[in-house]
Amino acid sequence: MKERAGDITFKGNLLTLLGSEIKVGDAAPDCELLGNDLSPVKLSSYRGKVCILSSVPSLDTPVCDMETRRFNQEAGGLGDNVAILTISMDLPFAQARWCGAAGVDKVVTLSDHRDAAFGEAYGILIKELRLLARAIFVVDREGIIQYVQLVKEMTQEPDYGSVLAAAKRLTAS
Repeated sequence: MKERAGDITFKGNLLTLLGSEIKVGDAAPDCELLGNDLSPVKLSSYRGKVCILSSVPSLDTPVCDMETRRFNQEAGGLGDNVAILTISMDLPFAQARWCGAAGVDKVVTLSDHRDAAFGEAYGILIKELRLLARAIFVVDREGIIQYVQLVKEMTQEPDYGSVLAAAKRLTAS
């Protein structure tokens, strides 16, 4: 498997990402994740909608918590043709507990803990930690990547404005 060293840091320490880098124009890789009820969920089941795929290291950390809550707030203004999926290595039970406690009801949380299929397919599995890097992928209705944001320092939040602008552009066309 391909390794990319130095693309991201955690508190200034360089980390290694596993998998090939995904770029704008690439077909969004399909993978199977777990829903909060342990049911299998394929990313392709969201085809026909604009998807914001937000990968986070763990919902039980402050930055991931803030990021997912922010996307939950923004979801209402994006309309029914946009799906926001937050993907982490957290167990489905932990994701469900966190969503209930945080009042997150518009973002769908999915777990990659079983196979790390999403992390490997999207090139954001952190070798040293077996967690997902903080990254955002915006996928159009046909399943093509239209926006990529890999957050260089894991303790930082993404640029929400750019993500939301990319999603809005796709819903307008």
